[in-house]
Amino acid sequence: MPAPGHRAGLDAERSAHPFSRKNHAASDEDMETLIPQWKDYQLVDSGAGRKLERFGDFALIRPEPQAKWAAALPAARWEQADAEFVKAKAGERGDWKLRAALPERWAIQRGKLKFWIRASPSGHVGVFPDQACHWDWIAGMSTRAGVQVKALGLFGHTGLATLAAAAAGAEVTHVDASRRAVAWARENQSLSGLGERPIRWIVEDALTFVRREARRGNRYDALMLDPPRFGRGPDGEIWKAAESLPELLAACGKILSPSPVFVLLNTYATVLTRGRIEKEAEGLRSDLKRTLEGSRLTITAGGLAIEDTAGRRISASVFARAQ
Repeated sequence: MPAPGHRAGLDAERSAHPFSRKNHAASDEDMETLIPQWKDYQLVDSGAGRKLERFGDFALIRPEPQAKWAAALPAARWEQADAEFVKAKAGERGDWKLRAALPERWAIQRGKLKFWIRASPSGHVGVFPDQACHWDWIAGMSTRAGVQVKALGLFGHTGLATLAAAAAGAEVTHVDASRRAVAWARENQSLSGLGERPIRWIVEDALTFVRREARRGNRYDALMLDPPRFGRGPDGEIWKAAESLPELLAACGKILSPSPVFVLLNTYATVLTRGRIEKEAEGLRSDLKRTLEGSRLTITAGGLAIEDTAGRRISASVFARAQ
């Protein structure tokens, strides 16, 4: 049987529709769950606290606390993975255990976007696959606006939401506190052939940046926010979502144009049960309503998940969108 990280033997998976699908809600007030489908990424299997993923030509194993069930595929299939990230024990760092030659980086693609994958020391690889659903939405909203959208991306990570907007014609300001993440995002810009698109790259604390933009009177037609639960700014600023997010959203309300096009707010649930995700998604919907008070935008909320070949889902994040 071919290794799950190789292209051979993956014709069936490759024929899958490359875009996201959703579980349709009974009404606009119900939560929807979005699940991405694309050729260069697949959650091959999950179980026993781990997940087996394919990123282009390579398969990786990473920890997954939600995967409390047994793996669907035999152990021999998992053993064909190219590398596994072993979670850190107390007082130690996690580490990648290579089972085959793995390049320092390799490229994968979704639609117009091409981006680099790296097995980083933290266990991250430079992309959160569930977010592909948001890239599709951002691109669609930017295109349908009919004019050039001035967009702001906060906590922009390696830039895929930024590039989705830019590829669809938006002028984008990308803000992240990590210099390394912004450098990675710029590499992805070049790889995607978007080097001439109007993107401004900023290494700064998100709240500090937004407050300064408000003082300067700068306004944006679209906002994309993907804050972590906890983080630090480049000058030691502390970010705790429970305390800092309401303050940031209040500040964001002051930099929105009079007729905003869209707003995306994505966060990560602490306890990933269905009930908890629904509660947090509704909380984000309420937060966004306060930020957009007086706006005619319609707000929806839901969750993102990835699904393995056996149909088991791993919840990834919750979101609210305004359009």
